[in-house]
Amino acid sequence: MTAYIIGHIRITDPEKWHAYRSRVGATIAAWGGELVFRGEVAEVLNGVHPQTDTVVARFPDKQAIRAWHDSPEYQALIPLRDAGAEVVLISVDATA
Repeated sequence: MTAYIIGHIRITDPEKWHAYRSRVGATIAAWGGELVFRGEVAEVLNGVHPQTDTVVARFPDKQAIRAWHDSPEYQALIPLRDAGAEVVLISVDATA
């Protein structure tokens, strides 16, 4: 079943974030994932949402997400990610 990752992001160091973004796509593709979209929050319609950016990627299934996340290639990027932004990353099983 198709599964997604959603990242809610608040960029703290644009240079480091750019370096992370330029490398993370290859790690996603290696596990059959693809970027669905990446963008800035246009408007918060309800509630509190302190993040400025959102990213969504699609994977074949939740096992592929876990394999991607736990891969040495992605784990090596986490320090760079964390130096460039505060990120909340969740996985979602698609039901509709």
